[in-house]
Amino acid sequence: MIETKGKPNWCPGCGNYGIWESLKGAIKELKLKSENIVITSGIGCSSKISHWIRTYALNGLHGRALPLAEGIKLANPKLTVITCGGDGDGYAEGGNHFIHFCRSNINVKYFVHDNQIYGLTKGQPSPTSDEGFITKTTPYGTIEKAINPILLAIASGATFVARGYAGDINHLKNLMKQAIKHKGAAIIDILQPCVSFNNKNTYKWYQERIYKLEKSSDSRIEAMKIAEQWGKKIPIGIIYQSNEPTYEERIPAINNKTKPANSIKSLIDELK
Repeated sequence: MIETKGKPNWCPGCGNYGIWESLKGAIKELKLKSENIVITSGIGCSSKISHWIRTYALNGLHGRALPLAEGIKLANPKLTVITCGGDGDGYAEGGNHFIHFCRSNINVKYFVHDNQIYGLTKGQPSPTSDEGFITKTTPYGTIEKAINPILLAIASGATFVARGYAGDINHLKNLMKQAIKHKGAAIIDILQPCVSFNNKNTYKWYQERIYKLEKSSDSRIEAMKIAEQWGKKIPIGIIYQSNEPTYEERIPAINNKTKPANSIKSLIDELK
């Protein structure tokens, strides 16, 4: 049972609904037990998703959902730990955490609801807003270049990097299943229309541009070339995947490679 009594209160047509359905479907089809799952989230419309899936959940500070997830995973490596948050939460306030999450290769799954705008605070540009994007606070267009989170994740060391689309629930659900099964840091940047405040990156706009990748690449250089595609053609699917030791596997205490001290005295004697 993955449903909750409460129902989401996102705007009608919000892309978060597609992500919500995809995540519930992935958990069901993988037959994961609710009591073995923890979802961490930050602040924003997207971060409310943890309220409406029957698992353990923890809302953190803005941009701080990943450190929470990493701490939980290290405390209990047997848990399936998933982080959800928006593009502002993850790539602005949480940008530094994002880079170090990727390079650590800790076995946490990060699903970013990327609507290219700050939705909860009513429509300011986010780090993924295209240059020249007009909003309430940038009436003459955004003067900064957009972050490419896919390119950043690959360069920072993530071992599973994908892009999904909230308008294709089945495709996104399968991406999430593969990310959850992957051993290591997995990131899915999910293109998610904001029907209230982003009048550019609409369902129609995405559907005219997205195409599905037939296979992933295990070459960072080749994956980076694919990641640079944006505008007329936007790839969705697994862009990069590799099999490398996880952060947890490199910690002796987690892998029972250290002998517990029977007492403080035995520890002191061992250190002499």
